Amino acid sequence: MLGVSACVAERDRIGGFIPMQSWKWLVVTLACVLGVSVLASAGKNTMGVADQQRITFTGTVRIGDVLLPKGDYEIRHVMEGENHIMVFHQLNSKSQDVRVKCSLQPLGQKADQTQKIYTVNSANEQVMQAIIFRGDTAKHVFE
Repeated sequence: MLGVSACVAERDRIGGFIPMQSWKWLVVTLACVLGVSVLASAGKNTMGVADQQRITFTGTVRIGDVLLPKGDYEIRHVMEGENHIMVFHQLNSKSQDVRVKCSLQPLGQKADQTQKIYTVNSANEQVMQAIIFRGDTAKHVFE
């Protein structure tokens, strides 16, 4: 008389059942492939810029019609229809997020460093004209 394990092994050999260990291996493999693909697609979008960045302003900065206080900021790049929007969130603060429209200008290659491009207005405020983030292939130009 054959035991249960002998029956399962016999059925597998003739193509009936797949052993439980093979199912576990299949599930683990699929989970790894899914995880790697998610990580590979995260970070950069199709426009050559990261979806999220961090930046520090050492003084107050005017971006668009908003004056941002000095500090550390998390910046998210979002799309609203055809509009490119940068959302500035001051870290360690309960202040409102600031949303500024920008346009993207392609760079010839990946930026090797982060650059903040300013002008100074008549009120002697630094006015952000553009930001280039290290590793991006486009710069953010503020309107």
